Amino acid sequence: MSERDVLNSRQIQWFPGHMAKTLRIMEREVHGVDCVLQLLDARIPSSSLNPEIRRITAGKPHLYLLTKADLADPAVTAQWVAWFRARGDGCLALDARQRGGAAAARGPILKELTALTERRAARGMAGAPVRVMAVGIPNVGKSTFINSFVGAARARAEDRPGVTRGKQWLSADGFDLLDMPGVLWKKFDSLQTASNLAFIGAIRDDILDIESLACGLLADVRELYPEKVLARYKLEESALALPPYELLNAIGRRRGMLVPGGEVDTERAARTVVGEFRQSKWGRISLERPPAPGEGERPPAPQGGTPCPSP
Repeated sequence: MSERDVLNSRQIQWFPGHMAKTLRIMEREVHGVDCVLQLLDARIPSSSLNPEIRRITAGKPHLYLLTKADLADPAVTAQWVAWFRARGDGCLALDARQRGGAAAARGPILKELTALTERRAARGMAGAPVRVMAVGIPNVGKSTFINSFVGAARARAEDRPGVTRGKQWLSADGFDLLDMPGVLWKKFDSLQTASNLAFIGAIRDDILDIESLACGLLADVRELYPEKVLARYKLEESALALPPYELLNAIGRRRGMLVPGGEVDTERAARTVVGEFRQSKWGRISLERPPAPGEGERPPAPQGGTPCPSP
């Protein structure tokens, strides 16, 4: 079994009934909006692209927002922004928690909708609020973004998936914003996608094996940023050659997470590893790079609408 197989794809599936309901509501409401804001986690832009959302929102002007950019590798995030724009999509990286971060999206939204607003003006509809649907996976930072965008704590924002359960319309400065609950899809296309979603907390932890999750995370990050693993847990370089579970044990022992008898409390160590990654205590990390020229392209380019110029 390879290091990447320490996670079992069958245990990384989470599609409760309210998500199926959300997709049905989205299909009904999308006809009445002018633009779609799709929020992606900057650490995993490809894995956080929901193919069901792609299908439902095809044909609408689109702007991708790479949230939690303060947690991701800035050089890699810049590559992703360039990748989306090169395909004619709007894309903006932001930290919605930073003052003015979400407000920076207003200009690109208006540029995306220039053709629409011109048609409205010709029909005597100038000044009508722009209707925008905000969509994304669970725990992508959508509620935090919306609260910053509208200037008030109107949407519930918590660091766990599944908090927003119903649609809600919010208004601010010429925008009517439809906040849709975070939603996944029934079957992930790969173990890597499922794992990445689990790593960032888009899937409820209580349905996962936390030790397997931590081992999978360690296996990935030590390939991409080995120096960060060593520095965070004060390990010798030789530790990088250990199998993932033994590496987890080494981290737990280094942190003094022992139970009577001197064995490592691996569950506690696993929760520490996953929690510190999500809190960016390892440093700024991106788990995905844009496809190279000629490689398969999972990130979609929605049809319709006008390209969004660089802000």
